[in-house]
Amino acid sequence: MTASHPPRSESDIHLDSTAHLMNSIGNRLAGQLRLVSPPVRRPAPPALVLVGHGSRDPRALETVRTLRDRVRELRPGLPVHLGHIELNEPLLPDTLTALGDAPAVLVPLLLSRGYHVKQDIPEMAAAARASTRVTAPLGPHPLLVETLYDRLLEAGWPTVPDEPTRRTSAVVLAAAGSRDPDSATDTRRTARLLADRLGVPVVPAYASAAAPTVPTAVRALAARGRHRVAIASYFTAPGRFATQCAQAAPWLASAPLGAHPAMARLILHRYDQARVTRQAELASA
Repeated sequence: MTASHPPRSESDIHLDSTAHLMNSIGNRLAGQLRLVSPPVRRPAPPALVLVGHGSRDPRALETVRTLRDRVRELRPGLPVHLGHIELNEPLLPDTLTALGDAPAVLVPLLLSRGYHVKQDIPEMAAAARASTRVTAPLGPHPLLVETLYDRLLEAGWPTVPDEPTRRTSAVVLAAAGSRDPDSATDTRRTARLLADRLGVPVVPAYASAAAPTVPTAVRALAARGRHRVAIASYFTAPGRFATQCAQAAPWLASAPLGAHPAMARLILHRYDQARVTRQAELASA
């Protein structure tokens, strides 16, 4: 005798139909997923390494660290590191060694071309294991002029000087100085941009290695009837040269550029410029 099976209920039939439908949908989806390419992972952006000069003045290290933190706030997720040419830790070679094989863009916290930009930093970068790229120095650039202008206002420069004040006022742009003529060219360019912004003469002068000195520039302006002379501190951070130049001010002296928001934006601008240039080179290769 053949065993008889109990009749199937409508719920059993419904469950079988549902399972069949789900299996059919699952198989169809699996087939479609096999045709889809796996997601492409974009490579991580190269690290940004701020390259400071280094100073024995503890305020300098504090300033560049604050500037580094401000850059991190503007570009969350971007690895931002700090390395110094001398005097402060971490030194640039140590920072690059710690990065290992990770690519990096080095942004000098220097305001003009000179020996450090042309020789020291590229040589340290070339010795690193990773692929590195060194950007142009921060200056000249309108964002530096924006920073200089704000620092002068903070020091007491009139927001809207009247005509008598304008006729008797001037600014000495006090920079570190270099024997490299390109450095002086860059500083003069910044001085012209600042003069356009202020509407008064701006004379570049130097703490060392170049002429004129700050006191000489102040005397020359006084001889031209410009007795209200301000010193615009064209230094990234406080230090011996910045203090020395400020002491020569016959009227007012601004603070160094420091961790001004425009400085952080300028650093990221240099970083982005380097990345775009690199991508263009790879595309044309």
